[in-house]
Amino acid sequence: MKHSHDNNAFLQSPLRHSYPPMSTDSNFSASAQADSSHPAPATPAAADTPPHNTADNQAHTSRPGPGHKPPPEGVYLRTIKSYVLRAGRMGTGQIKAFELYGPRFQVPFTPHRHFDPVAAFGRSAPLVLEIGFGMGDATAKIAHARPGDDFLCCEVHEPGVGALLKRCGEENIGNIRILRHDAVEVLEQMLPAAQADGSGALLDGVHIFFPDPWHKTKHNKRRLIQPALVAKLAARLKPGGYIHCATDWEPYAQQMLEVLSAEPLLQNTSTDLALAGYAPKPDYRPLTKFENRGLKLGHGVWDLVFARR
Repeated sequence: MKHSHDNNAFLQSPLRHSYPPMSTDSNFSASAQADSSHPAPATPAAADTPPHNTADNQAHTSRPGPGHKPPPEGVYLRTIKSYVLRAGRMGTGQIKAFELYGPRFQVPFTPHRHFDPVAAFGRSAPLVLEIGFGMGDATAKIAHARPGDDFLCCEVHEPGVGALLKRCGEENIGNIRILRHDAVEVLEQMLPAAQADGSGALLDGVHIFFPDPWHKTKHNKRRLIQPALVAKLAARLKPGGYIHCATDWEPYAQQMLEVLSAEPLLQNTSTDLALAGYAPKPDYRPLTKFENRGLKLGHGVWDLVFARR
């Protein structure tokens, strides 16, 4: 089961690093960055970093203080991330998928230029943002089940992107576009907030399934679902749009419920008092193999669905 990470403190270090944004070139392949027979070493991580698949969720930045000046273009402040970017070996099929299907299904990160859904998908349809899709199995199944909706899917891990590209190409899933970049930066720089009258927003829905729970208390600040991020998501939803989260870690489910309930732009869609604020699993969300395994062992799974007022 996939997992991801985030922060509440949104701390920034005074250290600055100058580097280009993550490449989303449609012709990208693993061999374009490094010899696939000599993969780059994994990014060092703390010994107590949870060993979850972190191909999910994203980063955060702090609110500027008095006298704050933005960094020059191309210079980024180091921030606490909700994921750990680890090197992963891609199979030949995934590598080939970047070359064969990347031009059709990938879209580039364009800072300070809004995403154009009609240009990307070739039609006007409801748009759902998915933050972190792991290897993309659930994403592909949802897209098949909802052919009338379009899905903009953010993921930072190459093997997962390659796997979903392969499925999109082989199964001709035309309503998925993949953006290989930090979803929080995508949210902040490519997706506009709604105006006071509710116009201008692009998103009809947001999916965040099984983000990393960061079990240890000292790591809770890395969790994705925090008030600042939820406020940004809610502001970018059309009226009536929804946020759907799911987790298999009960303390994280409780935090999700608390944070989502506290956002004034959102209201809980769950009306079943017996579920204590949680929602029945929507039919469109498939059970993953890890979820099925957990359910057989008696583990719980909690879905939360909140709508924009």
